[in-house]
Amino acid sequence: MCTEECLRHAAEITASPAAPPPVSRRAALTGLTGLAGLAAVAGGALGPATPAAAHGSSTVRDLTHPFTTAFPTFAPGEEARRGPYKTIPDDGYYMQEWRIVEHTGTHVDAPVHFVPNGRTATQLTPDELVLPAVTISIRRRAAHDPDTVLTVADLRAWEREWGRIPTGAAVLLHTGWDRRAGSAQRYRNADAGGVMHFPGFGPDACEWLLSARGARCLGIDTLSLDPGDSTAYPVHFTLLGADRYGIENLTRLETVPARGATLVVGLVPWEQGSGGPARILALA
Repeated sequence: MCTEECLRHAAEITASPAAPPPVSRRAALTGLTGLAGLAAVAGGALGPATPAAAHGSSTVRDLTHPFTTAFPTFAPGEEARRGPYKTIPDDGYYMQEWRIVEHTGTHVDAPVHFVPNGRTATQLTPDELVLPAVTISIRRRAAHDPDTVLTVADLRAWEREWGRIPTGAAVLLHTGWDRRAGSAQRYRNADAGGVMHFPGFGPDACEWLLSARGARCLGIDTLSLDPGDSTAYPVHFTLLGADRYGIENLTRLETVPARGATLVVGLVPWEQGSGGPARILALA
């Protein structure tokens, strides 16, 4: 559980200035100017924002799927496996042994996942992992069109209602797809040719969030930041190429307010990790 000390620490990190992470050459070419630091995150059309963690009445929302051997993976055969390692009758204590690929369950995509010499899980800094979050929903559209993507028009419409997306925020895309996670067949939603169909970020929306709003992280409640029918993965290349990170297989995004939440990304610093399973919490 997150103690009061933890909540205070999250608030301090979110409110304090921090130097932006290095920006790749690709990001520079797309017009990124870097992040001004989390002190500037609170700025925007609605004026200074107070981190949710600073309020004693904040609620912690768990956006993480339980890590199980049955959770669907991007490709069949990548599912986690586990077995006994130590038992109380035989050894006096209990431990399991797991076999996993790093991109299983609710997990982070670090830049090195798609970018040679990109930063690894151990190189993502604490100030990048506690950040303000906005939630944008395309759930109703996704219910009728599994190939739908978030567009720049969607982002502009959201800002007309909720105000400017803060610099350095995590932008979370709620599609409602997490409700299918109990069935690998429904979650992957592959057609007869093996092409998957689920919603994602559109490449134009990703580029706009980086260049116009300085987004630090994109998150989604599906198997991939890119839509399921993508074969070129432009969102992955653009986001990770800009030295930012992604989060996939989130859940319960409907419980996170459109703005005003603080995201806590509990990424294990896996050695040389291309990302990895993480506990994701939202405070609002």
